[in-house]
Amino acid sequence: MPDVTESELKVLMLLSLDGDEAAYRCLLDVLRHLLERYYGRRLGRSDRSEVDDLVQETLLALHQRRITYDRDRPFTAWFFTIARHKLVDHHRRTGGRGHVGLQAVDEMADGYREDAVSAQMDIRRLLAGLPAWQAEAIRQVRLDGRSITEAARHAGRSESMVKVGIHRGIKALAARLRGDHDKDQ
Repeated sequence: MPDVTESELKVLMLLSLDGDEAAYRCLLDVLRHLLERYYGRRLGRSDRSEVDDLVQETLLALHQRRITYDRDRPFTAWFFTIARHKLVDHHRRTGGRGHVGLQAVDEMADGYREDAVSAQMDIRRLLAGLPAWQAEAIRQVRLDGRSITEAARHAGRSESMVKVGIHRGIKALAARLRGDHDKDQ
């Protein structure tokens, strides 16, 4: 299943809150797949039924709490807070027998905190104003930590072209953030 974005999940949630049953079924199906990966990675070699139970508990909690969702907030931050709490509850019930300690649970869900989701959305919006290959090079090298060589190979461009593209792209982003819209970038 391809990764879905925050905005796609939020649209499905909003449609489901407005009574669209097909959107709600689709949302639950997508979330089921995300939760299977989320819990599968965190429980390691645990029994598959533990993952299935956690997925069902979390989807049920979503159903019960969906009226509390604030439409102006990121959906994934809200949803994965529920998932994280279900995982903590699971570890408490099982006496921490899982392969992941309770202390690590908070660290794992960091990418789903509201501020992290908002930052990702801001970065996506900023990069959308650049040429696609340049935005992808910045994403790969500066955000994902890949080498210039890897980014160049992926883009089908020379390493020097990728370096220059990253430099110019970051310069354009900085100008945009400063409000220098009229200056030549």
